[in-house]
Amino acid sequence: MVGPSRPQFVLFGSSIVQFSFSNGGWGANLADIYARKADILVRGYSGWNSRRALAVLEKVFPKDAALQPSLIIVYFGGNDSMGAHPSGLGPHVPLPEYVENMRMIATYLKDLSDTTRIVFLSTPPVDEALIKKNQSQFLSDLVRTNEICGKYSEALIELCREMDLKVIDLWTAMQKRDDWLTSVFTDGIHLSAEGSQIVTEEILKTLKEAEWEPSLHWKSMPTEFSEDSPYDLVLSDGKRTFNPSDWSFHRKIQWE
Repeated sequence: MVGPSRPQFVLFGSSIVQFSFSNGGWGANLADIYARKADILVRGYSGWNSRRALAVLEKVFPKDAALQPSLIIVYFGGNDSMGAHPSGLGPHVPLPEYVENMRMIATYLKDLSDTTRIVFLSTPPVDEALIKKNQSQFLSDLVRTNEICGKYSEALIELCREMDLKVIDLWTAMQKRDDWLTSVFTDGIHLSAEGSQIVTEEILKTLKEAEWEPSLHWKSMPTEFSEDSPYDLVLSDGKRTFNPSDWSFHRKIQWE
């Protein structure tokens, strides 16, 4: 552990989380946006479903940890929503079990601390044609349709409404783009830079609108070591300095 201690944002989920620092990913976007404000920690596990996530929850988020996360962003559902494989293997989790698994995950995370905030990401859409083009023989027997993804997405959204939790409807947000089929994926499932930008924008919008104290939106959070230094440049009026910590504004001006 290095200091000073910062708020911790943990990204917990399957491959869309594990790969979130690749291809202009949304995890990398958040790490850039929250530079000198919060530490972005990735706990992503490719191929995992809600069943396996639930089994290791106490290891990933121990209740006796000295420091609990300020924010946990949770994503499971893409693998759960895949159809059952004829062999009996594969990540499929029936919808009722998926909902109960996510309920137990949410309940556990809510109990970590009074200041731990939670945001769920719903199952995004998929490009069925591109998936079939890239599938191996084993995966070709797995059914993965946009319609089924939509059902798992809606089920999670309904659960979060019931539990008064923040949830981002990725299934709808991505399909608002006219060119979503050709722009938001790398392989029909995982996200391109354009897809990750949508995720980033939706997360920032949610954090900005949340009535949390303290706010976790980047513009509201203090910047580490932001005080003026004798080494800062003095501006032409002789009264103000140009503090390098303000560079973050110029780098992140695209984000709200």
